[in-house]
Amino acid sequence: MRDVRPVTGEGCQVVEDRRAELPHGAEAGVLVDRLKERIYATITMIAVVVGLSFGDVSAPGAVATVLTTAVGLWLAALVADQQAHRTVHRHPATARELRRMLYVSSPLLSCAVGPAVLIGLAALDVLSLDAALFAAAGVGVLSLFLWGCAGGLRMGGDAVPAVVAGLADAAIGVAVALVKAAAGH
Repeated sequence: MRDVRPVTGEGCQVVEDRRAELPHGAEAGVLVDRLKERIYATITMIAVVVGLSFGDVSAPGAVATVLTTAVGLWLAALVADQQAHRTVHRHPATARELRRMLYVSSPLLSCAVGPAVLIGLAALDVLSLDAALFAAAGVGVLSLFLWGCAGGLRMGGDAVPAVVAGLADAAIGVAVALVKAAAGH
C-alpha cells in the first residue's frame, strides 16, 4: 500500500511505502480479515460470558461453553470460507489458500483463552465464578476499546480522536452485554 504525501514548501510529492509497518510476510488484506475475526469473536465472547452469568452454571460448565463456542465459531468460519471459495473460484481451496483460511480464523479460537483462564481461577477458588465472568466481559470491552484506539492512531489521528474511536468500539461491547442482561440470559 502506498501513501502519497506532499512535501512542505516544494510542491513535489513523496511516495512512502507503508508496507514496512506490517509484520514480516503479512499482507494487509490478511491482517484486516484476521483482525475482523478477532473483533467479531470478542463481541461474541462478551455475549457468551454475560449470558453465562445469568445461568446456574458451574466453572467446568462455563469453561466448556466458552471453549465449544470458540470451536463452533472457528468451524463455522472455515465451512463458510470453503463454501464461498468453491462457489466463487469453482474449485476447492489449495493448500496455500487453506493455510490462509486457518491463519485468518485462528483468532476465533484464541478469544476463549482469557475467559477460560479467568473461569479456571474461579474453579481454583481464587475468585467467584460471577467475578470471573464479569472480568471476562470487562476484558473483552477493554480490548474493543484498545483496538478502536489503535485504529484511530493508525489512521493518523491524535489522542482525542483515537479515544473517541475506542469509546465507540467499547460502546458496542457494552451494548451487547446490556442486551444479554436485559434478556436475562
